[in-house]
This record gives sequence, C-alpha cells and structure tokens, in this order.
Amino acid sequence: MGQKVIVIGANHAGISATTHVLDLDKDAQVHVFDADKYMSFLACGMALWIGNQISTGDGLFYSSREQLEAAGAKVSTETEITGIDYEKKTVTYKTKDGEEGSESYDKLVLATGSSPIIPRLPGIDLPYVQRAKQYEDAQKAVEQLKHDDSVKTVTVVGAGYIGAELAEAYQRAGKKVILIDALDRILGTHFDRDFSEVMADRMRSKGIEIHLGELVQRFEGEDRVRSVVTNKGTYDTDLVIMCIGFRPNTSLARGHLQLFRNGAILVDKHQRTSDPDVYAVGDCATTFDNSIQATSYIALATNAVRSGMIAGMNIAGRDIESCGVEGSSGLCLFDLKMVCTGQTVETAAQSGIQAEQVDLTDTQKPAFMNEVGENPEVKIRIVYRRDNHEVIGAQLMSEYDMSATIHMFSLAIQERVTIERIALSDIFFMPHFNQPHSYINEAALQALH
Repeated sequence: MGQKVIVIGANHAGISATTHVLDLDKDAQVHVFDADKYMSFLACGMALWIGNQISTGDGLFYSSREQLEAAGAKVSTETEITGIDYEKKTVTYKTKDGEEGSESYDKLVLATGSSPIIPRLPGIDLPYVQRAKQYEDAQKAVEQLKHDDSVKTVTVVGAGYIGAELAEAYQRAGKKVILIDALDRILGTHFDRDFSEVMADRMRSKGIEIHLGELVQRFEGEDRVRSVVTNKGTYDTDLVIMCIGFRPNTSLARGHLQLFRNGAILVDKHQRTSDPDVYAVGDCATTFDNSIQATSYIALATNAVRSGMIAGMNIAGRDIESCGVEGSSGLCLFDLKMVCTGQTVETAAQSGIQAEQVDLTDTQKPAFMNEVGENPEVKIRIVYRRDNHEVIGAQLMSEYDMSATIHMFSLAIQERVTIERIALSDIFFMPHFNQPHSYINEAALQALH
C-alpha cells in the first residue's frame, strides 16, 4: 500500500492538491474531508448569478465527489475534523449523523480556507443580515430575489472586490443599493484613488449610493434588520450583505504549527509547514509576495489552485517550488474593466519600499480605427522601485478588454524586470489590436526621460 494522505478541505486548494497527488502517485491513498455539503464552488461567480448575468449556479462547480472518487480518492463531506494529533499523526472527525472516528496519515494537507469577517456588532444576528462566501449564501440571495418582495433596498457593507461586485449585482436585479465602507475610497487595497474614483463615479451613475469613511456601529430592527447605523448616519434597508474581508481558518493549526502575524499558517515554497509532514494550501496559508520580496497573505483562487498543485506534487515526490505570487486580480463593473498586480506607490511605502510611477492614457488602437468600431481609451500606471528600477506593480483601466496585459506585468515582477526593459520590450503591432507604439512601451519610456 502507498502513503496515506489526508486532505482537510474540498475547496480550490484541496482539490488541486488531491488531483496532483493521485495523478503522480498511483499508489497513494487520499482521503478528503470537508465540513460543507457542497464542494468546489466558484464564489467569484456569485455576483453574476445574483445579478442575472448567468441563469443558474450549476456551472459554478468545477469538480464533484464523483470525479474525485473516480480518480481514486475517498471523499467525506458534511464531516467535521474535530482534532489533530500531530505527534501520533491522526485526525478525529464527526459526521453529520454524529458518528465519530479517527484516521491516521503519512502526509496531511490543511486546506481549511478562510471565513468572512463578521464583527460582533449589535444587531448582527438579525434576520436579513447575511454573508457572501458559500454556495448556500448565493442560493439564499437568488431565492430572495425571486420570491421575497419585501427586499427593495440592499445595503452592502464593504467596498472591496466582492462588495463592489455585489452592489452591481443587486442594482442589475432592480434593487436600490447602498454601499458603505470605512475607507475613504472603494477598492482601496487594490487601486490608487484616481482609478477607484472612476469606478465609483460609474457606480453612482447607475444609481448606487456610496458612503465612504463610515464605520458601521449597529443594525436596528425587531423581527428583521430595518436600518444600518454608522458613525455618520442611519440608512433604512431591507437586506444587509457583509463583505468586509476574510480571515484564515487555522484553529486546527494553533498550538503546533508556526503562524503568520494574521494567523495564517506559515509555509515554505514547497507549501510545507513547520511540521515536515504537514502542508498548508490556499486561504489558510501564507504566500511569498514577489513584489515586496517577503512572506505575505494574499487570498485569491488562483493562488489557492497553484499552492495545492505544488503541495500535491511534492507529496507525490516531485521537488517543485512556488515561483511566488504578485496578487494579480481584476474586475468588470458596468462594462468598466480594471486590472492590477503587485504594489501601488502607497502600499510599497508601507513595506518600506520607495517607489516611482509612470502613467499614460491613450486609445487602444490607432485613431483611424475609429471608423471600424469603438476605440476606448486605456489608462495604464507602472510602479517601479526607486533604487534598482525593478517593476513592482501595474494598474490598467478601460472599457476595452486589455486584461491580458496584466499577465505580462505579473511575470515582469516575478522575474524582477526593470522599467527600462519594459520600455524596450518587443511588442507587436497590428491596427486591429493596438498602436504602432504600444502604450506599455510609451508609459515605461517616461522613466527613461
């Protein structure tokens, strides 16, 4: 018999780890546990479903119990891991029917994910104060829109990616939407103010009411939530969606594994923890951020899948290291597309890095292509270190889908490419696609002047 591998969590990272172990080690015995009923839910599609941009949530699952079992895994859903004995290398569990048991392992993968931050504010437990994370959350929201006519005003607390996307979704569903955030701008941890303000103006033009720099203090109502009270005002509402961030689920690791400052499990570039027989992947684990050359915490589905892949390969005997991450991400709201990677000048400074930036706004294609069709403007910003000119960040915004450009900048950060090399990079030209002098080159050239 081969090695026994237990994977705790049937999410992006856990499924990725499982499939790679099974692909590379045909003798491995892999047992996957998950406390939830559903597995492999793509939460990033939740807003699309709520906003009627897709007709069903069925396509938001990319794997299943049947697929994992066909690959050779044993799968136990609706089963809670109640404890881990790291010395004896056993886990204890409890099924939904109350059955308890234990199982030993040779290698353990913690893919315990993250949970929405739900502050203990007065009224937080009132009906119609909801969260946005699991399939059940999305399903409940969709059913409310179909069958609950009492929901006319929706308040979204938190104006990061998920909050902004849900604000758009509920507006598309015909609801009055209020968006509240404690920061003084939306998308404040991803984009500079002059980028995020363009998106905020777009949202306001669609009727979304935005209140920034306001701290929610309590929720009021008798039988259900009726209003949200902040330090600056009171807003009547019928539904509240909490989207103020996530924290890693690491209670099973405490007391044995080394943790990061935010409670995430510290891992090396093989996804190994401080216990050599235990790996941690996905939202419960740290990442190495190439843009600051330091350990960090960046919870993204893409990072989760890669981390699971790396853990699975190493468990199966392949010596593979992570290349690190850049935190590349993007969103599209009301046809305005924004993508980013790495640092802004402001966030770089928070890590003790002095940085410069270059900006350019230009049309995607030559002016004569205006006769062929729409030719939107693209705004680009490139951030680079002051000391050695290595590129450490980029942001782009347009109604044109220029999102693939961010992949190049992500790779540039990973490979520590300088702004001078970006300026002189070979970028093809064809009128159907871009300008004779690419705005990428032109923006970077400013750093040489």
